[in-house]
Amino acid sequence: MRIGDAARAAGVSVKAVRYYESLGLIAPGRLANGYRDYAEREVRLIREIKALSRLGIPAERTRPFLDCLATGQDHADDCPASLAGYRRVIDELTERIEELAARRAAVTARLHRAAHRNSIITPGEPLNDHIRLPAGLPAPEDDGAAAHLPGAALPELTLTATSGERIRLDALGPGRTVLYLYPLTGRPDADLPEGWDGIPGARGCTAQACGFRDHHQELLAAGASRVFGLSGQDTAYQREVTERLHLPFAMLSDPGLELARRLVLPTFRADGAELYKRLTLVVRGGVVEHVFYPVFPPDRHAGQVLAWLGANPR
Repeated sequence: MRIGDAARAAGVSVKAVRYYESLGLIAPGRLANGYRDYAEREVRLIREIKALSRLGIPAERTRPFLDCLATGQDHADDCPASLAGYRRVIDELTERIEELAARRAAVTARLHRAAHRNSIITPGEPLNDHIRLPAGLPAPEDDGAAAHLPGAALPELTLTATSGERIRLDALGPGRTVLYLYPLTGRPDADLPEGWDGIPGARGCTAQACGFRDHHQELLAAGASRVFGLSGQDTAYQREVTERLHLPFAMLSDPGLELARRLVLPTFRADGAELYKRLTLVVRGGVVEHVFYPVFPPDRHAGQVLAWLGANPR
């Protein structure tokens, strides 16, 4: 068959066939008129070279496999030299993987250092540009989704706190507990969900947490026995936030949004995940005494809770 026919039969380009021939990997016969004549043997060799190339074995290193076929073996890797060729490729790939893994670790470490360099916010310091809320955020509207909550009893639900405690919500005690629910806190080295700033009430969890941190002692003095943040993020993620922001209170993890199911709390979806809408419960004796919903702006919310506690002493 002609070179074009052989190339089509093997699934390669004519240029590739000519290249394999220049390397001496295939040697077609010659017709009486001088034209090359490619037989099924050459087509099989070309197919084998193509298959090995897909594994990352360059054509120049396929000769042991082709020689194996030339000895009459059914498969190109039935010979010891072929197996040695596989091992050589595996060793090279392992070396490249280790090198790439080391580079990835180095870049990740630099990203972490750079992203966190200006994200450690201690009490009393102003929020930096990374944390400060941008102007023009859309305000959430009161859709009535929390109207049923005043007077509702908290369910018998135990959640893990970043402090390591197991907190049972229906047994928070007779004092007032401020329990603020938030969608999620971002991390300096990770992107927020796409379109986050355009979702009413979504942006501002870190600023809100800093507000409760900075007003924590005032909240306790105004009658709050405890303050907790609560979200669907896992405890390890929340612990990074509490440490980075130096929060004096614990976060509660509710990854299954079980509290939302039990109390019929408002949620929304972003990037395919269901998240809590921002709201705050003032709980006393296991019963919801007051609800803040919607919460906006989040960076001033702790002051709003403090004002309510002062205006409504126990």
